[in-house]
Amino acid sequence: MAAMKPRTGDGPMEVTKEGRSLIMRVPIDGGGRLVVELNAEEAGKLKDCLLTVTD
Repeated sequence: MAAMKPRTGDGPMEVTKEGRSLIMRVPIDGGGRLVVELNAEEAGKLKDCLLTVTD
């Protein structure tokens, strides 16, 4: 039986590039991480949406 690693939400929000995709990892309340795979077009749209609500 393989050792199980604890799941924690500790750590920063991060985005890494894997092939043609961008992988965004966001720590969430209660532990764990939300992992979202985006392409460049989707990331641009997300950026635009975030800029409209943070300005």
